Formats: sequence, C-alpha cells, structure tokens
Amino acid sequence: METATHHHVEVLARLKANLESCILGKSSEIELLLTAMLAGGHVLLEDVPGTGKTVLIKALARSIEGQFRRIQCNPDLLPSDITGVSIYHPKEEKFLFRSGPIMTNILLVDEINRATTKTQSALLEAMEEQHITVDGDIHELPSPFLMLATQNPIDFEGTYILPEAQLDRFMIKLSLGYPSEAAEKLMIASQSKLHPMESLQAVMDTSQVLAMQEQVRRVHLDEAVADYLVTIARKTREHQAVFLGASPRATLSLVLAAKSYAFLQGREYVIPDDIKYLAPYVLGHRMILHSEARMDGATIASVLGAIFEQVRVPVRLEK
Repeated sequence: METATHHHVEVLARLKANLESCILGKSSEIELLLTAMLAGGHVLLEDVPGTGKTVLIKALARSIEGQFRRIQCNPDLLPSDITGVSIYHPKEEKFLFRSGPIMTNILLVDEINRATTKTQSALLEAMEEQHITVDGDIHELPSPFLMLATQNPIDFEGTYILPEAQLDRFMIKLSLGYPSEAAEKLMIASQSKLHPMESLQAVMDTSQVLAMQEQVRRVHLDEAVADYLVTIARKTREHQAVFLGASPRATLSLVLAAKSYAFLQGREYVIPDDIKYLAPYVLGHRMILHSEARMDGATIASVLGAIFEQVRVPVRLEK
C-alpha cells in the first residue's frame, strides 16, 4: 500500500494545487472538500454570495474529468426537475426515463435552502442510497457521486431551514469566508487577463477517485482511537447544553472522514488529532443546543471544546 499511497499523495497534491489556483488563500477548506470526496461524502457550503463556492466546485469537476451538473434552487423547483421524469413514447408504446441533472459525478445544488422542503427531500435518497426511484423504478447514480450544496445564511430573505434529517446526510459543513486582503489583491492580478478556470487542466480521472476511495477504507483505525472517537460522539448526546446530539450516522461519517484526511496527509493510520480537527466540521451541523444554553452564550464550538477537555486522548498507539 505504501507505493500506491505515495503515488496518490502526489496526485492529490497536484489536485489541491489546481483548486488553489482558482480559489486563493483557502487551503484548509480545499483539504476538507477533498476529504469528503475521498470518503464518498457530501458537502454543505454555507456562506454569503460571491465567495467562490461555485468556482471551487466547477474547478473540482474539471480537475477529475468528472461529469458536472448544476441545479439552481428556487421555490418553483419540483422534485422531478432534479430526478428526471418518465415520458410516454408513442412510437415505442412505452414510458422512457429522461434523466434529470442528478445523474452526474459532481452535482452542485446552488442555494439549496431556497428550494421548498418537498424538493429538498428529493435529494435524500440520492445522498444516502446512491440511487433514485422514479415511478417505482430504481436508477443507479454514476460513480463516484459527490453532491455539494451551497446555502445562504438562514437570516437571508427567501430561505428555508434545512430539516435535521437532511443536514445529517452531509458529511461536512464548512464556510469559505471572505479572502484575506493579500489574497484579494492577488485575485485581481491573476484574473485581470484570463480567469484561472479557463486554463485549468485535469490531473486525474474518476477511476482514480474510485481507486483512492477504496484505499481510504483500508486506512488503519486503532481501537484506542476508535474508542476516543465514539466517546466524543456519545458526549455530544449527554452534554447538558445539547438538545440533539450527533447521530450514529455522524459517528460513521467521522470515521470515514478521519481515514480520508489521514490518507490525504500521506498516512496509513488515523491519529487523535485527525478526530479533533474534523469533529467541528462533521458533528457541528448535526448538533442542536437548548435555547437556554444559547441565551447563556453557549455555541457548538464551545460545547465541543468542553467535550474535548473531558475525553482522555490516547497517547500510545500500536498497529
């Protein structure tokens, strides 16, 4: 595995450099995006408009030679606009399935919280089962399938809050934020003549992504580190400030994300620091605090920080 991992690390470094040429100063966020891709998870990007969310996702699709589709959500969007429909063909005297934009490798669901809850729910089956059901027939999605949804902050006009069941399907939630002053000046200089996306070249293909996803599952998770991870997840359900803690699905997501992040760093094993770094991005959006705790100033970050202090970190690992 060592030789294969070394080769994959080089390819992933080129992929990361590709994305960083389009989105400046967001190295950590790009790593989290690649972590989700290698783990086979989905990403929710919450941010104000114009911070480069769409550009980042398009750059990823082009870099892996993946098929890309985009859905612009609005209150008029129907579930069939996403999944596709069966249309009667008079000459053949039967219904033929016409696929929707969800039949792709990289799906960008732009401003997902502007769609109604009924339309949002159409994505749940695809996110979890990797297939859709139309008129009783199951249609498998292309592999790999990665959904990246963007949403505006919930206090923006015309937005619907995503239900807990749908939030739980996203492996990672992150925010790009505004660029630094230096990055913004560099962005002006780099895009004065030609947008970096125009000259972007693929560094790998989807078959390599699938091969890496297989390698990720073989990354070693020591029993002591697994106990550390499970204890943190369970503490989120027991903390007095928490109304709804991380689900068992969240625990499994954190395992896969940690393995993927370790693989991205060129390691064949997970360390406790991987868990601690990823937990806010994997568990944070799955937790709901009591209203009284929020009024007292508690935040998801402060609660997770308190949990980390309570849980003993394993210091001696053996493979």
